[in-house]
Amino acid sequence: MPDIRLKAGLFVCLLAGISLFLWLITSATIALIIFAIGLLVYLYIHITWLHQLNAWFKNPNLKSIPEGSGAWQDVFTNLLQYERNNLANQAQLSAAVERFNLTANTMPDGLVILSPSNEIEWCTPHAEKQLGLDLSTDQNLPIVNLIRDSQFIAYLVGKDYSEPFKLKSWQNPEVVFEIRLMPFESKQKLLICRDMTQLEKVDIMRRDFIANVSHELRTPLTVVGGFLETLTDMKGAVPDALKTYFAMMLEQTVRMRRIIEDLLALSTIESNNEAPDDIEINMASLLNTIKNDALNLSHGLKKAKHKVHLEADSNLNLIGGQDELHSAFSNLVSNAIRYTPPPSNGGRGEIFITWQLVNEQPVFTVRDTGIGILQQHIDRLTERFYRVDRGRSRETGGTGLGLSIVKHILIRHQAKLDISSEIGKGSTFSVVFPKARIAQQKVLN
Repeated sequence: MPDIRLKAGLFVCLLAGISLFLWLITSATIALIIFAIGLLVYLYIHITWLHQLNAWFKNPNLKSIPEGSGAWQDVFTNLLQYERNNLANQAQLSAAVERFNLTANTMPDGLVILSPSNEIEWCTPHAEKQLGLDLSTDQNLPIVNLIRDSQFIAYLVGKDYSEPFKLKSWQNPEVVFEIRLMPFESKQKLLICRDMTQLEKVDIMRRDFIANVSHELRTPLTVVGGFLETLTDMKGAVPDALKTYFAMMLEQTVRMRRIIEDLLALSTIESNNEAPDDIEINMASLLNTIKNDALNLSHGLKKAKHKVHLEADSNLNLIGGQDELHSAFSNLVSNAIRYTPPPSNGGRGEIFITWQLVNEQPVFTVRDTGIGILQQHIDRLTERFYRVDRGRSRETGGTGLGLSIVKHILIRHQAKLDISSEIGKGSTFSVVFPKARIAQQKVLN
């Protein structure tokens, strides 16, 4: 198809050639008149087709598109092809949107797309039903105006969406939703709401069962352990040939009692929906106590003598539950002691405890020079009863529940646990607290 500019150029050249010919056989005046009339006719034709094009744009329809002539025939032909492609693309887009809506509506989870300023842009019918939204009236409204739960607002504003958030329905307190937020496109967020009511009920039943069984087992184990200790201490009550077996029974009884105590502690933490105590904790005093406990534990493990170093910011205190955090920190330090060979066994035997601000956030860190952990185990360390080395864990007196207890205590304090390790060089466990948990610093004299 010839170029439109070429057609226009050919017409002007033809008109100029006719005018020059008339100039030669007649006069310059007649030639100029003919040239001017030709240009006016050409301009009129263009204006006519331009008017028809403008009229068609007001009511575009493939059936009524002008056919045109000359250069305008190419214009209308290209326009017709463009409109056909556009309609085909619109049909494909509509079909894709229809499939997306059909897929989203069949999902049991509610989906909400939030703008960078947390306004509702779109949601599925399931989300409307679960969260009490109405897209026809709530579109472009901030979601915090409709979900007024203070903890949800803190979760939304906190921008740490690594863990899901549990939200109780204000319409039915027995209904529990799991809220997940994920980055979506440019600064938008996708909110996924899942009904966890049945799973929550099963989890409550599991926790109650474990708590009840542990509670029932604690008394008979205490009795058995007491009798074993008494018989072992009584001169002549146990024959020398059986003392080894009695010692093994007593050791396993003590181990079972530790497991039951940890199970009860974990069950108590998991079932506690109340916020932890918000008191100012004297971290310097707490960490000194933990250091002394670590030294006592080290001396009790086959008379090992670890070196425990403490470096703490004495002006940095924390807001939280002192007993819970004491338990969490002690667990991390005792693990470092248990899995770090002392100098008497050929290891460096050093434990480094630090408490300081890192990037304006309070961080508690325990670093050891122990055996290290393979990367494949790190993500599962906080699971119940997960052991990297079962034999060594039993040998050191571990129950397999310590890090699980730590995890749940930290969740209650909006903190996170970062773990890094290198085989043969040691491990580092860091607890990162939010800035909101920093107590007002004391002014040095």
